Amino acid sequence: MKISFWTRLLDLISPRLCVVCDSRLSITEEVLCGKCNLHLPRTGYHRDPYENILAKTFWGQIPIQRASALFYYEAHAETAAIIYQLKYKNHPEIGVVMGRMLAREVQGSGFFEGIDAIVPVPLARKRQRQRGYNQSMEIARGISEISGLPIYNKVVRRTVFEGSQTSRGRWERNENVEKVFELTDGERIRNRHLLVVDDVVTTGATIIACAKALCLSEGVTVSVLALGFAKN
Repeated sequence: MKISFWTRLLDLISPRLCVVCDSRLSITEEVLCGKCNLHLPRTGYHRDPYENILAKTFWGQIPIQRASALFYYEAHAETAAIIYQLKYKNHPEIGVVMGRMLAREVQGSGFFEGIDAIVPVPLARKRQRQRGYNQSMEIARGISEISGLPIYNKVVRRTVFEGSQTSRGRWERNENVEKVFELTDGERIRNRHLLVVDDVVTTGATIIACAKALCLSEGVTVSVLALGFAKN
């Protein structure tokens, strides 16, 4: 990879830091330093995308095909800084870079075969205005760059801002997102295989609710990709 003079100069003047350990990134590194990337607690679910623990979360609830996540997410672990900085510290570029990393991780196993388009889980308008961007959309941009899949970001919308899911239990999360998604362009996705993208999957309630709205269109099947999966 050829690095321009101006890129090198900017990196010298304003060094970029690893989002996890705050060490200085080399000119070829993005978001994570090599050490933190190496020790990222990867799930490896793309090697068995049909019957891993994440995929089983959705069995019997939505027409799930495949599912994977890049790493195991724990709220107070050092690696949680990836999600925290992306969502709450105005760093949408983290989503794009990590989306590319996620896509590269899974593409060798044929994860994207047969998928027609990417659908990022939408934010409510209020939350998107507050944040300035949708973190799932930024992740989807990175995935799209690597996979070549188009992004359908206007086929479903979030009708209300139901508050943060962070402190809620499993059943509260399920109740909190019921019927908050609305299908807006069913014709476009008819008989399509859609890749639903989110930042973190905990109980799966948000993705299930979003997928159920998508499946109001005939013949829709879904696969799921996320940066993090809170296994416990």
